[in-house]
Amino acid sequence: MTHKAGFVNIIGNPNVGKSTLMNAFVGERLSIITSKAQTTRHRILGIVNGEDFQIMFSDTPGIIKPAYDLQKSMMDFVKSAFEDADILLYMVEIGEKELKDEAFFKRITNSSIPVLLLLNKIDLSNQEQLVEQVALWQEKVPNAEIFPISALEKFNVTEVFERIIQLLPESPAYYPKDALTDKPERFFVNEIIREKILLCYDKEIPYSVEIETEEFLEDEEIIRIRALIMVERDSQKGIIIGHKGAAIKKVGIMAREQLEKFFGKQVHIELFVKVNKDWRNSAFQLRRFGYNQK
Repeated sequence: MTHKAGFVNIIGNPNVGKSTLMNAFVGERLSIITSKAQTTRHRILGIVNGEDFQIMFSDTPGIIKPAYDLQKSMMDFVKSAFEDADILLYMVEIGEKELKDEAFFKRITNSSIPVLLLLNKIDLSNQEQLVEQVALWQEKVPNAEIFPISALEKFNVTEVFERIIQLLPESPAYYPKDALTDKPERFFVNEIIREKILLCYDKEIPYSVEIETEEFLEDEEIIRIRALIMVERDSQKGIIIGHKGAAIKKVGIMAREQLEKFFGKQVHIELFVKVNKDWRNSAFQLRRFGYNQK
């Protein structure tokens, strides 16, 4: 039996639904999802195994013009996704006209590997608008196959998945057949806590936060977690904690509920807040948190 395997990398502007699509493909909630831009900071791998194939789906940060070193590192993850892709999924949404980085866009239109352009959120459009959008993108990216989809409603997702399998190169599996991702458990603890902070706080606070799981102790019945919430300024520490600790308690409850679903067992979580000044512009701190791989 011929075996196929390859990297299928998802690229697009912020808020186009890349994480929703990745989770739909993988069947697990690996990528965190909020309505805020820059929710995805890392490159997250989700692995789907079949008897004769293995697909490594890669969810990358939304393409932006970097304003500080953390965002530059995020865009490095996008660049790496171009370098090892066997198939590119270029995701856009109804009404979108262009990618926020012209150099990335040129790499897509000049790609020598298969490009599937996924026109997302068609459940929010009508037939006339959809026909116009398909024509627009056929002209802009003539080397792409276009699939109108709704990642949220899972419309046409199976058709895209089947086309991906057809396009995969012949190759042995890259990872063990029972693997779901290349990330360790602590990574998902950090991401789930950060997701709850994105949901609970406004303005700059969520973008100034990084999470570090200091302790992850698991036995048969319970997982005990101790995690640090890093902020850049003393004033942000007070906002995270809230009046009499109410805000951080809410984050802890929401995170615990999600973690118990993710790991399938009881979770006890302790959260602490620490000031780590200007960590988003520190090469040392970015390496420590897994952003700057250089």
